[in-house]
Amino acid sequence: LSLVNFVVCQLCALLSAFWFRLFLHPSKTSPFIRHVVATLLGLYFALFCFGWYALHFLVQSGLTYGIMILTGVEHMHKYCLLVALSYLSLCQITRVYVFDYGMYSADFTGPMMVITQKITSLAFEIHDGMARKEEHLTPGQKILAIRFVMPSLLEYFSYNCNFMGILAGPTSSYNDYIAFIEGDPRRHRDSEADRKSKLRQSEPSPNVRHTSTNTVSIRSFGAVTPIFPVERNIDDDFIATMPFYAQVVYLYLSMLTTRPKYYFVWTLADAINNAAGFGFNGYGDDGSPRWDLISNLRILNIELATSFKVFLDNWNIQTAHWLKRVCYERCPYHPTAATFILSAMWHGAYPGYYLTFLTGIVITLAARAVRHNVRPYFLHSPTHKLVYDVITWAATQIAICYTVVPFVLLSVGPSIKFYRSWYFCLHIGCVLLAVALPVKPRHLRLKDQQKNLLREPVQRHPEATDSNCSQKEKTT
Repeated sequence: LSLVNFVVCQLCALLSAFWFRLFLHPSKTSPFIRHVVATLLGLYFALFCFGWYALHFLVQSGLTYGIMILTGVEHMHKYCLLVALSYLSLCQITRVYVFDYGMYSADFTGPMMVITQKITSLAFEIHDGMARKEEHLTPGQKILAIRFVMPSLLEYFSYNCNFMGILAGPTSSYNDYIAFIEGDPRRHRDSEADRKSKLRQSEPSPNVRHTSTNTVSIRSFGAVTPIFPVERNIDDDFIATMPFYAQVVYLYLSMLTTRPKYYFVWTLADAINNAAGFGFNGYGDDGSPRWDLISNLRILNIELATSFKVFLDNWNIQTAHWLKRVCYERCPYHPTAATFILSAMWHGAYPGYYLTFLTGIVITLAARAVRHNVRPYFLHSPTHKLVYDVITWAATQIAICYTVVPFVLLSVGPSIKFYRSWYFCLHIGCVLLAVALPVKPRHLRLKDQQKNLLREPVQRHPEATDSNCSQKEKTT
């Protein structure tokens, strides 16, 4: 029943998004009204879908807003991360181990996961804008940093609980959301030249092509999933009678059929935001408008990924951006491990999540080692590059499936049984690759890049002197 409520609410949100854009357009409606309507609609859908459990959304947001107001900007980002993640984890643990283990997928902690991302993103963006020096920020942090003014309570709840993203996201930056509400979606991202050229173009129409993708995804999920149940990978008769190559093929097919439900949820969420006018990301080289600012996946890039990194970069994109902004970019040591651990904590209390992300650490390190040390040898000819791509595509797909099985099975026992049936071969192989093909840690690579940048002006100076001399000789 809750899953039906979820789909009904999302379809109503899609209709509301069209109405919101047409009748509450920024050109004829104040930001205050747009904030109020977006927030009230979001809370209504949340109450309809989750009942009084939706109050957790307000409690979590209210607690962290109090922290932002009462604590200094120097440490507020740490406190907000700790409180928001702790509150989310408490709700997840209670739901799993007190109420119902393995209950329906559309549970109230799903929206809380997105709200947690928004709370912590906002806290870090305020910290970047008000507590850090401009020269210490990355280009991305400079764009998203919030300077001078703290968000009001209405703006804060509108950002966290608006009807476009309260049920399934995706996460967006606070600056992007406020710019959309106020009617100038690219003001903090465009250069001066882009702003001038944009004035000559009419407002682009929203892109809602995702609806057809949703229909295909949900139909394929419903039709194919019963044919390839994931649990069969740990069936004793299946393991004993099927040759290993057949087990590999079945593993790929069974995990492939678990993806359309995510495609359905994320593409529908993207369509809702686009229908409201949110998600515009400038113009492409051919002059066509792009609507991928807050898109959460690129299906072709996922299915054709030739590396673990490419797969992760195109799957749940906004979560990957969140992890990068709040953890990977700011963790001085072992950022990969820290990022995967934070992702496991954020996903929930099931042990299978932790097994998946711990396995992901090992596979990521091995994939990075292969890319740095082996890939250059295959770039000298198109044929060799094609061979490399085919091999790495197959390896990536199997590695992803192998890693994600515990994420689907949830429990420790079945997950370990699966890994044992494969003799932990990918774990062992990836550890050996990571040891045999070492890659410099990220902080050392950054230091090398900085040294190279410092050397470049020195190397260019003699050339400049020589060219000046030659110019003088020509003139004389």
